[in-house]
Parts: sequence; C-alpha cells; structure tokens
Amino acid sequence: MRYYQHPHPYYCGVDLHARTMHVCVVDDDGLTREHVNLPCDPGRFLKLVEPYRE
Repeated sequence: MRYYQHPHPYYCGVDLHARTMHVCVVDDDGLTREHVNLPCDPGRFLKLVEPYRE
C-alpha cells in the first residue's frame, strides 16, 4: 500500500456531529491556528478554512 508522504503547511481535523462540528487547524510546526465549534454549515466551514487553502 502506498502512503502519501508529502508534507503540508496546514492540517485540519473535523469532529462532525448532528448539529455542530469541532474544527482544529494546525500548522506544520504544530501550532494551533484555529480551534472552534461551529454549526454544521458548509459555508461557515469553508469561510473558516479559506485562509489555509492554497
């Protein structure tokens, strides 16, 4: 099995629930950039992660 080994400048984790989602964005140095609870709304999620997308 091949694994993707290319490093990224940011990593994002999402804990998705029925009405809310907990979002955490970490940079490649391990510093937390975002750590928030949001309503389950794709627009709000995309707005939050927009500065970290290339």
